[in-house]
Amino acid sequence: MDSFIYSLNATIPIFLVMVIGNFLNRIGLIDRHFSNIADKLVFKICLPCMLFLNLAGTNIRKEFDTGYIGYCFAVTLLSILSIWFAARHLMKDKSMVGAFVQGSYRSSAAILGLAFIENIYGTSGMAPLMIIGSVPLYNIFAVVVLTLESNSTKTSAIEKQLWTAFLGILKNPIIIGIFLGLLASFFNLSLPHMLEKTIENLGSIASPLALLSIGASFEGSKAIAKIKPTAIASFLKLVGLAALFLPAAVWLGFRDQKLIAIIIMLASPCTPTSYIMAKNMNGDATLASSIIVTTTLFSSVTLTGWIFLARLLELIQ
Repeated sequence: MDSFIYSLNATIPIFLVMVIGNFLNRIGLIDRHFSNIADKLVFKICLPCMLFLNLAGTNIRKEFDTGYIGYCFAVTLLSILSIWFAARHLMKDKSMVGAFVQGSYRSSAAILGLAFIENIYGTSGMAPLMIIGSVPLYNIFAVVVLTLESNSTKTSAIEKQLWTAFLGILKNPIIIGIFLGLLASFFNLSLPHMLEKTIENLGSIASPLALLSIGASFEGSKAIAKIKPTAIASFLKLVGLAALFLPAAVWLGFRDQKLIAIIIMLASPCTPTSYIMAKNMNGDATLASSIIVTTTLFSSVTLTGWIFLARLLELIQ
């Protein structure tokens, strides 16, 4: 029951903030212009600050676990490539491929991973290691997939598309934030308190601002028209990947904090970042927001189910 209540506390407020964003848009308090500005602010400033601090606060040299990080990396890479391959060959509307792919694999790993483990064990524990193994790949492939599948590059030569994707990776603010966070952690660098507090304040508004923007931009009629890809992506994100890869994690001996972090990596709702990136990189923002809303709504049930199953099998304590 505790896991169920905590899962509701973690996901329902997220969904309600999106509902509030939609309501504020309907009464005219915020508009599409606000949403566009908020998206850019979150993408370029707030999210990079949040990821930087999460990683900078980890002692990589002391806590580094090659096998665990390798597992998170391999599973994330395999998931992305498999979903992308299937989407390119099976989806009739190619304009939806980029948003569908990243919506199917991108988890709220940085936010929910830390929150869940701190709630259960009182410390962030293995979450930063899971972030190292998965979140950079999330963002690198989001840039690559959205660039290669974007309508604006359909007629470009493959070399030009790949070069555009490579430049996009180098200039992506989220990837820069992750890279700087890893450097700060590896060299045990500490920022002046005033600067650290400033970055922390900017990072703390990333999620609520992104969620308000998603709600304000959500178009229900268009989302209903794309219910099939939304349903498939949501199933993969909440159930499919976990059902496929969790048994391997158990077989490899991952337990407690490590297993909880893997569950979050595989089965948490799609991160609001996917909407921000889709909108900023000519992807299908409507499909991206629909996947976020759907996975957030149902994750209170599915995440609770995975955690309950792990406890029932005495894999976590």
